[in-house]
Amino acid sequence: MSAAGRSDQPNVIVIYADNLGYGDLGCYGHPVHRTPNIDAMAREGMRFTDFYVTAGVCTPSRASLLTGCYAQRVDMHVSGIGHAVLQPVAEKGLNPDEITIAEVLRDEGYATACVGKWHLGDQPEFLPTAQGFDYYYGIPYSEDMTPRPDKPWPQLPLLRNDRVIEAPVDMTTITERYTQEAVRFIEANKSRPFFLYMPQALPGSVKIPQVGERFRGRSGNWAYGDCVEEMDWSTGELIRALQWHGLDQNTLVIFLSDNGTPVNHGGSNGPLRHWGYSTWEGGMRVPCVMRWPGTIPAGEVCSEIATTTDFLPTFARMAGTTEPQDRVIDGHDILPLMRNDEGAQTPYEAFYYYFMEQFHAVRSGQWKLFVERADRKNFKADGGVNDEAMLFDLESDIGETVNVYDQHPDVVERLTALAEVARDDLGDTDREAKGRRLAGWVDDPKPLMM
Repeated sequence: MSAAGRSDQPNVIVIYADNLGYGDLGCYGHPVHRTPNIDAMAREGMRFTDFYVTAGVCTPSRASLLTGCYAQRVDMHVSGIGHAVLQPVAEKGLNPDEITIAEVLRDEGYATACVGKWHLGDQPEFLPTAQGFDYYYGIPYSEDMTPRPDKPWPQLPLLRNDRVIEAPVDMTTITERYTQEAVRFIEANKSRPFFLYMPQALPGSVKIPQVGERFRGRSGNWAYGDCVEEMDWSTGELIRALQWHGLDQNTLVIFLSDNGTPVNHGGSNGPLRHWGYSTWEGGMRVPCVMRWPGTIPAGEVCSEIATTTDFLPTFARMAGTTEPQDRVIDGHDILPLMRNDEGAQTPYEAFYYYFMEQFHAVRSGQWKLFVERADRKNFKADGGVNDEAMLFDLESDIGETVNVYDQHPDVVERLTALAEVARDDLGDTDREAKGRRLAGWVDDPKPLMM
């Protein structure tokens, strides 16, 4: 493969919002937020109604997107000290032996860049430039992970490649700066195929989001809505750059969120139940819009199950190769769904819901089964998933309001068997994971310093 790639290889841009709710975009029904650019993407492309991330929190969700695997398979489902996400100066990180989307595409001649929030390890061995990205500009973990009396963390750093260029970072200007960096990357690589992964900072993890000055007070939904509208502006800037450089017809742009919006942040997961960080639909079903003029038909809505683990095999085949063949990859090629091919159906017999190391639920078709367990773990304020077994018909009951467990014993039996497959392969609190690969680890992590 030549270093310059081939002219028939499409560009790929993935914009990954942070803690954006299922119902936070105009095209998903929000009555106040103005998102004309993302809404236009939906009109010109495809909106997914049943698209999932593999975890309701940042680190495992991001690990799955880049590796095509459940976070439990790549050992990124829990931090080295038992937290749901990695914290600053972490011993643990995404194993450099894992193969990311960036590595697959770079081997096929793509230029690769990550612009935004990483959160897969802040040691040099784990940063984007060690995981297949030619260029990195962003913060290494969440913007709320800053020094405080009980947390002697370093000041939040902004990195260019593996070097800290600002600390503490000014988060009120970060979206504008991310957008400028992304547009420059597009311009610099307009003559070769490229992959741009843009994990946005917005709306973010803090309860008072940090929004750019020119967007403050504009939305009608305090700072949270202002963030949504600033992120929509950023998306529009990228699409306009593609159009200016004649790249529109040869670029797939995907906009989605890393998990549902958390409680009391100002966002909406409606009509789904409960909040981010949970295994209810509101935690793991996310808005997803895809636009690729001439390939993805305009104005389509896809209600088949798809997930972020599908990106790696799908992008690989778009680039003229395949996903890695020497390891298990959980995702599937969903290009038939994206093209709206006749008869295209979800490749999933089952999709699994985990909270950290604990198995919670399985979806197959219209049915979602929460298994019975007295030790069910919950994140704070996630809505309190209780210990009983619950079966929901998501086709007729998207809000998970009516437990029909007793009415469908045959469905319960089938989904219970599917749950056992996951528990054997990916593990559970009382069961070792047979299919797990180990994360990366350093014994003496150091703070990132200027």
